[in-house]
Amino acid sequence: MSHTIKVIGLGAGDWNQLTLGVYHILKSANKLFLRTKEHPAVDSFQQEGIQFTSFDAVYEENDQFEDVYKQITERLLTAALDEDVVYAVPGHPLVAERTVQLLLNEGPKRNIEIEISGGQSFLDALFTTVKVDPIEGFQLLDGTDFHAKDIHSNQHLIIGQVYDAFVASDVKLTLMEKYPDDHSVSIVTAAGSQQASVKEILLYELDRVMTLNNLTSVYVPPLAEENLREFTSLRSIIKILRGPNGCPWDIKQTHLSLKKYLIEEAYELLEAIDVDDIDHMIEELGDVLLQVMLHSQIGEDEGMFTIEDVIEGVSSKMIRRHPHVFGNVEVQSAEDVIANWKEIKAEEKKDTNSASVSALDGIGKGLPSVIRAFEIQKKAAKTGFDWEKAEDAWLKVKEEIEEFQTELSKEDKEKQIYELGDLLFAIINTARLLSIHPEEALERANQKFIRRFSYIEQQVHKSGKPIESFDLKDLDQFWDEAKRKGL
Repeated sequence: MSHTIKVIGLGAGDWNQLTLGVYHILKSANKLFLRTKEHPAVDSFQQEGIQFTSFDAVYEENDQFEDVYKQITERLLTAALDEDVVYAVPGHPLVAERTVQLLLNEGPKRNIEIEISGGQSFLDALFTTVKVDPIEGFQLLDGTDFHAKDIHSNQHLIIGQVYDAFVASDVKLTLMEKYPDDHSVSIVTAAGSQQASVKEILLYELDRVMTLNNLTSVYVPPLAEENLREFTSLRSIIKILRGPNGCPWDIKQTHLSLKKYLIEEAYELLEAIDVDDIDHMIEELGDVLLQVMLHSQIGEDEGMFTIEDVIEGVSSKMIRRHPHVFGNVEVQSAEDVIANWKEIKAEEKKDTNSASVSALDGIGKGLPSVIRAFEIQKKAAKTGFDWEKAEDAWLKVKEEIEEFQTELSKEDKEKQIYELGDLLFAIINTARLLSIHPEEALERANQKFIRRFSYIEQQVHKSGKPIESFDLKDLDQFWDEAKRKGL
């Protein structure tokens, strides 16, 4: 014979605000459990002759709230094996009650019926207390499991389960990632009861208030101005720029017209990384993100795709290619991760319907030639067409140097271009086998040349003479000075 756990809500206020149905269930219960006895209505239980068992001690026995909820759930399910039980929670059973969700999930597995009865949500009383209309948009979040990524600062925010100063401190620090330190917030305690209180404070004071308890919620009003830290704000800005009354330049852009800007912004980001300029990196990462957003908005305007499609695609790929994180695959090293990644990627790209697919397919034709050569060599190497070691590739460089040198004495420009290309390709191959990215190496050489040439210009300027008055030997001496100075 199966038994039932009947879950009821004690509402947000005192005994007089209980619904009649909940009152009758309490009076007739043979076995009554309370999640906590710290509730205004419980004070009247003794006068009504209602006997109960509370789980307050469970909170003292565990350090993590999730462990508390699991233990309460397990005790209720065990008790229900022998008889029907009633479980009373603050507020409404389906509002901010983790134990109820666990019961709904686990009860049927043990042939125990979970029946949800009435109860007034604390939200009703809280909206009345802070005088907010929820139709304007609001969020209800758990203070014990609170993350900045979940916050929408343009909506009313209610944070429940702010039991004590430790939870309040975590909530405060998380809110400060989205709101100003002096943003006004309200601490609402026992909303809907005769002991109800509201205290308006500044955000940075949140964990300094001593009246926090299990009936405490925090209300955070929306920001008066649009929060530019929100992704939704950026998306809105791009949509406006591309809209009917937006910017003429943005409106006329296409995927093709934006190509050059994406390349430019990517290189400017690389420069910021090379010089370890954090502020510049933030700016350039923003410029790269801007390109992604523009392309996505164009896709949306054309009815082809949206930024959500882009995000879904990359999220799905990351989960799929990291089975050692999101699955049950075990790895021992970064090398194992790379091997798994390549295997999964190869499986994704496999085309069994075409025998004409080349191993070199998929290499972007718009890539700079140095990077494209590097990628071509990498793909060819995966088929086994590769030197065994860098020293072998270097011998090929020497061979190409001799062939190029032979063509230098001739006047066949086409042959010179051809042989110089072979030489550069061989050098890039050697770099790859040494795990040196040729683009990075060449950019370092560029920066070194700029530093040393700038030194030459400084010395020329000090002389008061035009640079044309110096011969190459004199300029080369300045170059050597710069080199000795470590520039």
